[in-house]
Amino acid sequence: MTTLSKAPVRYVDTPVQLRQLCEQLEDSPFFALDTEFLRESTYHPQFCLLQIAAAEQVACIDPIRLPDLDPLWQLLYESDATKVFHAGFQDLEIFHHLHGRLPAPVFDTQLAAPLLGYGDQIGYAQLVEELLGVTLGKGHSRTDWRRRPLSPQQIDYAADDVRYLVPLYLELRRRLEESGRLDWLSEDFERLTRPETYRNPPQDAWRRIKGARRLKGRQLAALKRLAAWREETARRENLPRGWVVKDDLLCHIARLQPQNPQQLKQLRGLSDKAITRYGQAICAQVAAARNDAPEKAPPRPPARTPRQEALLDLLSAVVRLRAEAQNLHPNALASRKDLEKFLADPAGSRLCQGWRRRLIGDDLVAFLEGRRHLRVVGGEPVLDEAAA
Repeated sequence: MTTLSKAPVRYVDTPVQLRQLCEQLEDSPFFALDTEFLRESTYHPQFCLLQIAAAEQVACIDPIRLPDLDPLWQLLYESDATKVFHAGFQDLEIFHHLHGRLPAPVFDTQLAAPLLGYGDQIGYAQLVEELLGVTLGKGHSRTDWRRRPLSPQQIDYAADDVRYLVPLYLELRRRLEESGRLDWLSEDFERLTRPETYRNPPQDAWRRIKGARRLKGRQLAALKRLAAWREETARRENLPRGWVVKDDLLCHIARLQPQNPQQLKQLRGLSDKAITRYGQAICAQVAAARNDAPEKAPPRPPARTPRQEALLDLLSAVVRLRAEAQNLHPNALASRKDLEKFLADPAGSRLCQGWRRRLIGDDLVAFLEGRRHLRVVGGEPVLDEAAA
């Protein structure tokens, strides 16, 4: 365990404190980062706290009391230090929203852990307990991080999210280097630093709406326009999508095809306030969709035959054998959903990208092509090269 486990937490809420901290961290080869945010009442996450640890320093930076974070941005964006996260997508999404850029290089301990036999998408507290033998408290998981002042207990709770991230990173990196697997993660980490990873094009918003696949023709055309309008409106007004119009109501509106706001009153769940505020815009989207080419319903995956289910079972057996040989959890290598996507589109599957291609993708392709096969030896399954 590093000395960080005993280091006091610095609470940084003045420009002088922020500048001093960033100067002290600027030569560190890495630092651990985490954020506390809320998005229950907004479209964009509300940035409430940033925790950072490195060089025997553990600090919580208060962005609510520090509107000017330039020293922090300089540290994050102009330093070659590795920025360490656990499940860092949402943290990086905040940086992308606030600054329009993404820090690099990064290391994500949740992405790294499966390569050492830990479960896929393992939580931070579980990984800390399994790897470091430390049990973290859960007493402040529902804290409203916008409220000030934060109590010493809340600050300590937040600081623990980076205090133990440093030894996690050091131990995971050491083991990955020893096993020759560190470079396997480069594609996954690089993907986290691409701006397009965090973009939600409005024209694709309809795909996330439950029930969209049951619509077709003008109804589906209307839903696509309504979903794009709602995405743009929620983003512009910084409101949760459901606060503009809920998913199920978008589908009902697409079916109803209203020509004026008065007709929207037929829908249960759409308030008079929402109709007054958005009714004209909603009807305009429906009207515009009438000029669009009728949309075909998105194709539904056909029901699998017994033979196709048997093939999935065989592929699962290949995954389990390869996972055991590499000391990996099978689900970390490939879930059943991964295998379903692989059968539908091998080239586009994540099993044929990055480190998974090396460990399982090539074997699965060879198995489907008859270049590898399963047989039973001594009562146990074995994956062999096919005989010439």
